[in-house]
Amino acid sequence: MQIFLKFIDVYWKQLTAGLWLGITLMSLTPLPELPLPGTDKTHHLLAYACLMAPVAVHKPRGWQYLAFGFIAWSGVIELIQPFVNRHGEWLDLLANSAGVLTAVLLIEVVRWLQNALQGKHR
Repeated sequence: MQIFLKFIDVYWKQLTAGLWLGITLMSLTPLPELPLPGTDKTHHLLAYACLMAPVAVHKPRGWQYLAFGFIAWSGVIELIQPFVNRHGEWLDLLANSAGVLTAVLLIEVVRWLQNALQGKHR
């Protein structure tokens, strides 16, 4: 797990940019059906949790602005979708926001557990 988190910490910008681009393209491309099993809202939550995870691991200065930016961008996508033969839904924005928050909380729990297992406390 430590090696995985170190990899994310080193390449967080590239991972975030790639995920952001992929999510944007997938969100604006008309699809006849969902590409993966699960509900639409689950896909939104997972996508934005994955998008936020590298930022939450690295925690650059101003990371909160990135989190807000991802949420705002997802709102912009919801506004654009009706113009590209997709359906914009405000519940998607809520699921995206929950994904961003989930990533931050999950990474904090992982860090806390790592510190606890190593005998370190904040």
